[in-house]
This record gives sequence, C-alpha cells and structure tokens, in this order.
Amino acid sequence: MNATDTDIRHEIVALLPRLRRFALALAGSRDLADDVLQTACEKALGRLEQFTPGTRLDSWMFQIVRTTFIDHTRRQQRRQHADLTPDLAESLPSDARIHEQTAARADLAIVRAEIAQLPHEQREVLALITIEGLSYQDAANMLGVPIGTIMSRLSRARKKLARALDAPSAGPGHAEGMPQ
Repeated sequence: MNATDTDIRHEIVALLPRLRRFALALAGSRDLADDVLQTACEKALGRLEQFTPGTRLDSWMFQIVRTTFIDHTRRQQRRQHADLTPDLAESLPSDARIHEQTAARADLAIVRAEIAQLPHEQREVLALITIEGLSYQDAANMLGVPIGTIMSRLSRARKKLARALDAPSAGPGHAEGMPQ
C-alpha cells in the first residue's frame, strides 16, 4: 500500500457520515443502509486502483453506494422481496400516531414514509441535493443524466412531499378523502 492509498482510505473514513446518510435515504432502514455502506466500502477499498487521483472521491464513493444499493434491490427482486416499505416501517416508531400532538414529529413520519414511496430515481436525487448538498450539475454528472432530468426528478419528488404535508390527515400512501 502506498501513501496515496493511505490518504484515500483516510478520506473515505471522513466521508462515512455523508455516505451513511445517502445510503439511509436510499434504503429506508438503518440495517439495510449499514449493509449497503459496508459492502460499498469493501468494494471501494478493494478497487482503489480504479479511483482516478485528482477527481472527486465523494462522487466516486456516492456512485459505489448507489450501485451497491441497486444491486441489492435487484437481488431482492429476484427473491420476490422488492417492496422496501416494510423496511421503513420497521425503522419508524410503531407509536408514531401517539405523537401527533407534536406537529414536527408527525410531519417527519409522513415525510419519511413518502420518501420511501418515491421512485428510486427521485429518492436518490432528493438525497443527493437536499441531504448531501450537491449541486444539480454535480448530481447530474454523478448519475450520468442531463441536468434537466435532475431538475424534473427533484421537482416531482418535492411536489409529492408537499402534497403529503398539505394533507396529513390522509396519511402516507392513502388517497385524499379515503377512510382510515
């Protein structure tokens, strides 16, 4: 191992909190996010020679986390377990409705559930831009899509979340006006 590899390893360690937040946003559950992150780190460390010095290590690592999550999801689909919503339900407190008097907690539960129901493409763009603070251009470069696609996905995700917050009595995943 040379000095450059050691430096990269230290930079990866420094990125872990951001990578974990991104993995959690994609996965919807802490256990799955931790599994995805661990696998992604193992892949990155085993392939340090593929990293191009002088490029953005964070983009490289986010991409590895993203592809690791996609690979996991595809494996689960092959096993007939494609629905990620139960994972999110396990990560939320079962007594979330008890805390409805605290508007912030209720809103957070709604947002978490709605984020889990977003299409994967919208969820990852929302995480990269709003949680990780990447620019639209950086997100577009990382995902290999035009910036207009990033803007469109983010807009659709934000509109869905706003609708959910405007109609909290409907609850996540329910049509407005439907009985609970």
